[in-house]
Amino acid sequence: MSLAFSVCLMALFLLAAIGTPIAHSMILSAVVYLAISGQDLGLAAEQIIQGIYDSFIILAVPLFIVAASIMNEGSISDRLLDFCKAVVGRFRGGLAQVDILVSLIFSGMSGSAIADAAGVGKVTINMMIKSGHYTPGFAGAVVAASATIGPIIPPSIPMVMYALVSDASIGYLFLGGVVPGLIMTAGLMIMTSWIAHKRDIPPEEVPPLRELPRITFRALPVLLMPAILLAGIYGGATTPTEAAAVAAAYALLIAAVLYRSVSLSSLRSIFSESARSSASIGLVIGSALIFNYIVASENVPNQMAALITGLDLPPLGFLLLANLIFLLLGCVLDATTIILVIVPLFVPVCRALGIDLVHFGVVTVVNCMIGLITPPYGMLLFVISGATGIRISAMVREGMPFLFALVAALIALILFPELVLWLPRQFGYQG
Repeated sequence: MSLAFSVCLMALFLLAAIGTPIAHSMILSAVVYLAISGQDLGLAAEQIIQGIYDSFIILAVPLFIVAASIMNEGSISDRLLDFCKAVVGRFRGGLAQVDILVSLIFSGMSGSAIADAAGVGKVTINMMIKSGHYTPGFAGAVVAASATIGPIIPPSIPMVMYALVSDASIGYLFLGGVVPGLIMTAGLMIMTSWIAHKRDIPPEEVPPLRELPRITFRALPVLLMPAILLAGIYGGATTPTEAAAVAAAYALLIAAVLYRSVSLSSLRSIFSESARSSASIGLVIGSALIFNYIVASENVPNQMAALITGLDLPPLGFLLLANLIFLLLGCVLDATTIILVIVPLFVPVCRALGIDLVHFGVVTVVNCMIGLITPPYGMLLFVISGATGIRISAMVREGMPFLFALVAALIALILFPELVLWLPRQFGYQG
């Protein structure tokens, strides 16, 4: 490790420790590296701009953010809630089950855990607390845990980022997330049912089954959105990036024209908020690009590949070790930083050991989503606490059973790669 890289890492950790945003920390530490190594300081800006403009796939991120914002603004989420309540509200822990099913369906529209938790999740929290059967901590914990499904079911913003750093097929990554997302949903629903029976939480009053076709028809345009996206991608009509544009346009069409729940004034706030969110993510992506240039210049990926290969670990042993590292890092780093900065170090090792990059990518994203609900950094916990006033400590305490269910799902995905790869192979994947 060179002197310049050592000072760069020291600057990065010092800046992060004093509360500097991670994107700013990486850019400033990169400038320190360039100055000490005698390189042109303008190289930092050049790498950021060139990396972003050369990566067409990044355009999918702001488009999915716009789609999610429109979904949250109009009556779309209300219709989705009515449908889910009619389907699973009749079971014990009905409102918690409703939130999990809403997260599953909404995940096929937004690709963002934060959008799920901050939007429709806030509505379901209020419903649970007002019912009197759920503590605020439990309501927040359910919403936080179920929001992790968002980036697993396609479309997925974190998978777009993983494809950027690994060159894995984004289409097959999307397909690989379907079965894991359903497994996570099933695990959370089973855990919710067990807790509801233990606490004697009654079912909800729901419409009779004969009303289900009418409620389904009312929500049909919303339910069709994931099918339209997937049909466009895997039917060859759109690329994943173009599908993101279709998602935004379709959300706007049904919200503004069909449901008439979005006005011109609300569109302004939707686009401005989406722009701020996109700029925030773009800054992290740009800072990761220059930092990855430095890591590559120092030959760190190849050195790590040689080190781990020298340990003579079998592929399963490496996967378990890597995921343990990601779980620990998830307690102190956000998912975007892990995917854009840490994961590229492990990709050469995967290639050397013959580990499928689609399998590794999906498992990594699941792992990073679990990190969103693990203290002390759990981003989803902060988002929900800020939106509802629920104490983070209460959500952490009530969320432990759900965390256990998600970790169990992660272990199953690591041990049985076909859970990830079966569906992509049905569509011609040869990895």
